[in-house]
Amino acid sequence: MFFVIDCVDKAGHAEVRAANREAHLDYLSRFKERICVAGPTFGEDGQGMNGSVLILDFADRGAAEDFAAGDPYRQAGLFETVTIRQWKKVFPMEE
Repeated sequence: MFFVIDCVDKAGHAEVRAANREAHLDYLSRFKERICVAGPTFGEDGQGMNGSVLILDFADRGAAEDFAAGDPYRQAGLFETVTIRQWKKVFPMEE
């Protein structure tokens, strides 16, 4: 089943994001078969990153929580909040 992991950065933590970006991308690469989409979110100015949204396929919520807990961004204290919700892909339809 798919899970949306919605992470919001703490204000003023751009340096934490930058310092941990390589480790974060390396971590994601270990789960590439499970990733539907992943990427940063931006503020209204479209310049500074202010969070991350990932949709991944896991067997259950516990696996999604374990993944989120292991993210180097989260371990470095980047996120103000992390929300995990189950998600159903409807479109585009598989043929």
